[in-house]
Amino acid sequence: MDIKEIQSLIKFVAKSGASEVKLETDDIKITIRTGALNPAPETTTYLQQIPVGTAPVGQSLTPAPTEGAGASGANTDASSPEEDSRYITIKSPIIGTFYRKPSPDKPAFVEVGANIAQGDVLCVIEAMKLFNDIESEVSGKIIKVLVEDSSPVEFDQPLFLVDPS
Repeated sequence: MDIKEIQSLIKFVAKSGASEVKLETDDIKITIRTGALNPAPETTTYLQQIPVGTAPVGQSLTPAPTEGAGASGANTDASSPEEDSRYITIKSPIIGTFYRKPSPDKPAFVEVGANIAQGDVLCVIEAMKLFNDIESEVSGKIIKVLVEDSSPVEFDQPLFLVDPS
């Protein structure tokens, strides 16, 4: 089940008026609770639990911004919004662990100041023991790496700033 299917399920449950829906498959367990059980009536929450041994159990995939994401987003926007507006932000297409190198003994895929072309591999994101190459959709110059190596990333989290000029 991918993120778009989960988002569609959330919308369906919200429209149906149900207070809680649970869905279980062999490797995913999702619980969606709507306003009837939560203190905030507009909050929809869902959890993905992966079997023990493949990844942390109870990893939250809440679509609402978390404290950490809100704080880092505020810092990025507060630093220089007019400066960042000319740059293209490359975002994470999936949830997982961000790696700048193909393996610990190899150099990083890209460094700040490196010129990149469309289709170049920028990093790897590990999700459920699968390593996914993240390729650039634009050409330009890497201005900033926004995530530390080996740290968790959320869907649509900014990873790199690229100067397209």
